[in-house]
Amino acid sequence: MFDEQMISMYIEGIFGTLYMTLVPTFFGYVLGMPLGILLTITDKNGIKPLPKVYKVLDFVSNIIRSVPFLILLIMLMQVTKSIVGKSYGNDAMIIPLTIAAAPYIGRMVEASLKEVDKGVIEAAQSMGASTWTIVTKVLLTEARTSLIVNATIVTATILGYSAMAGTVGAGGLGAIAVRYGYNRFQPDIMMVAVVLLVILVQIMQGIGMMISRKLDRRRS
Repeated sequence: MFDEQMISMYIEGIFGTLYMTLVPTFFGYVLGMPLGILLTITDKNGIKPLPKVYKVLDFVSNIIRSVPFLILLIMLMQVTKSIVGKSYGNDAMIIPLTIAAAPYIGRMVEASLKEVDKGVIEAAQSMGASTWTIVTKVLLTEARTSLIVNATIVTATILGYSAMAGTVGAGGLGAIAVRYGYNRFQPDIMMVAVVLLVILVQIMQGIGMMISRKLDRRRS
């Protein structure tokens, strides 16, 4: 089982999984971070209450998050093909993975920012701080530990999505598990792929928690 060809396949699967995890997570934050901030500040208890804007953002994010990832992936195949030129492979999976990640990240960011003590926000407002200053200097700074912890959860979730994508033409460890473990009835190969996925998740969680502990001023 562990001949040179299999080892090479697993290594390629690891890099494919990391690619389909980290790249969509990055682009997901490019879209999801502003979404989370807008959801926070336009809420009825936010620093700039805009109920209509909040309802639209809330509705859109909930609709996308409600669609199971595999269904969303299939629905977006034509969109993916028009952008990437094909609807299969690691590059093609970046599009649906990013779209699936963005609203999820937005909600996680919203949850983190709403944990910030309202007294700190009110103090900044009383000193005449602008909305931009409150967001960048108060909300994001005070919530940084929670943001890192939630980013760790997000990354592990996207890794799970990338493994699901292996059932419809993606690469990575998920594809190895499906192609060999399920289609070719080789459970030993599938088990190794699953173990590697678990190890990757544990490593990511370990790194995220280590960073969050270092940023947590309560431990300094």
